[in-house]
Amino acid sequence: MNGNNSNTFLAIGLSVLVLVLWQVFYIGPIVEEERKQAEIISQREAIESGEVKPADNAAIPQSDVATSTAPATNTETAPTEEEKRLAIDADLLIGSLNLRGARIDDLRLKKYKVENKEGSPLVTLLSPSNSANPYFAEFGYLRSETAGEVPGVNTVWNTSASALTANSKVTLDWTNENGIRFERDIELDDKYMFTVTDRIANTSSNPVDLTGYGRIARFGEPSTQGIFVLHEGLIGYFGEEGLNEVDYGDLHDDKELSVARTPTGWLGITDKYWAAALIPGSSFKPRFFYDDKGAELFQTDYVGEVTSIPAGGSAEVQNKLFAGAKVTEIIDGYQEDLNIDNFDLMIDWGWFYFITKPLFWLIHWLHGLVGNFGVAILGATVIIKAIFLPLANMSYASMAKMKKVQPEMTEMREKYGDDKMKQQQEMMAIYKREKINPAAGCLPMLVQIPVFFALYKVLFVTIEMRHAPFFGWIQDLAAPDPTSIFNLFGLIPFEVGGIFLVGIWPVIMGITMFLQFQMNPAPPDPTQAMIFKWMPLVFTFMLATFPAGLVIYWAWNNTLSLIQQGIIMKRHGAEVALFENLKGIFKHKPKET
Repeated sequence: MNGNNSNTFLAIGLSVLVLVLWQVFYIGPIVEEERKQAEIISQREAIESGEVKPADNAAIPQSDVATSTAPATNTETAPTEEEKRLAIDADLLIGSLNLRGARIDDLRLKKYKVENKEGSPLVTLLSPSNSANPYFAEFGYLRSETAGEVPGVNTVWNTSASALTANSKVTLDWTNENGIRFERDIELDDKYMFTVTDRIANTSSNPVDLTGYGRIARFGEPSTQGIFVLHEGLIGYFGEEGLNEVDYGDLHDDKELSVARTPTGWLGITDKYWAAALIPGSSFKPRFFYDDKGAELFQTDYVGEVTSIPAGGSAEVQNKLFAGAKVTEIIDGYQEDLNIDNFDLMIDWGWFYFITKPLFWLIHWLHGLVGNFGVAILGATVIIKAIFLPLANMSYASMAKMKKVQPEMTEMREKYGDDKMKQQQEMMAIYKREKINPAAGCLPMLVQIPVFFALYKVLFVTIEMRHAPFFGWIQDLAAPDPTSIFNLFGLIPFEVGGIFLVGIWPVIMGITMFLQFQMNPAPPDPTQAMIFKWMPLVFTFMLATFPAGLVIYWAWNNTLSLIQQGIIMKRHGAEVALFENLKGIFKHKPKET
């Protein structure tokens, strides 16, 4: 590969990458959000009026969802006074449990607010059936001819407890007409895991068979990020079947997706930063289900094993429910301590899992040392640069040699004029004599692209970065820089948005990229030179919509590369003509006569 072609291909590739990223990360989400808002408006009158369709192989009870025309919000919702409820007040969760159906349907996250400002309400995770968008979890039993009536969605359980707190247990009980006594212990740890233990005492004279089920039901399609780098929707891990991710839109046509019975695993519904997931205590048959007859329903459910209880005997069944924030340390802890298969995949680490997760732990470890995620990102950048130092040295050494032979290359082109074949031959001869590998300049950038996307994933999907401040005006590393060059970074009192929201850090990043390009040998091709000239400006506008932490990383990485490149070029005897190149750009050129 000769120098001209390699640089041209690199320039074209970067330009295409810019256009694709611009479409995916900026234009795409806007179009998707407009589409979903239109769907929400058209569906709102129908929301909450339907029933849950029974499973094909098991009659999962119907849902009681009240009709509501209230707009969907992510603010705190209060259950009605008519409902009998048990308060939940733990370290990280607050809300209540509906004794009708023993349904966990009212949860708010104590540590997280909807917006990063004073007075913002707590994030609501689960909502009751009479709210704007019901979202709840429950465990129960399918109808049984041998047992008689089983506790259902309208069964009011009895309890003497007043509240469920962290690391505590409450006991509910109910007895049917045949003398079958159902007791349910609900425990909550100091984080986000509920343990539901059912004990069934058969005081009748006949054996009974019971089949348990669990489900998470969500009414109304929520607003999502709408980009391919993040999964939001129904999710599950089913033994040999592996990870199953189903977007909300995927179920519009299929209506129902199920897999074979699996001995281990979990299933639920995930948002960007929080999730609700069922962890069955035995083998189960999972299903993803959608119904748009009346209320728009998304449901993930399972049917467990049959439990046989002899006359005068008893049995115990235990299941778990995770309902909370997807904090990496907590999720990994549950996977290890509770032996939940691949529970860490609840967080969407992406295709570069083997890079993304170690990178997160590196930043998390540095944060523990310095106390600031922004500074941790800067430190991680230095470590990454050190890891790629041999490749970078090879690249910059090649650039330095190419810069040294630049006058000879220019002379050769003038000598052979339009004879392209001769130019190529002479160019390859120069490369061979000077031991120059023109492809070496592309290699470090290609290798670091997975690292760049991995860091983007870390900033975009991990809740640890949400509302994490840096310094000054950057109070959320996971959000774009809120300033804008078009109102002089806040000095002129008017709001800007969209493509005009180009903050201070994107401008700094663009300047560092521009300076780095000026350190490289000048492209001989005019088209190529123009692409490299305008690329920093294009990247400035494009990255303005990216998380501020990513832009800070790129600006800092460019700065370190400038320093490193200058040192290596001097070591190889190449002139570092940065200031001369800058003066040449702005120097007035006389008109040709």
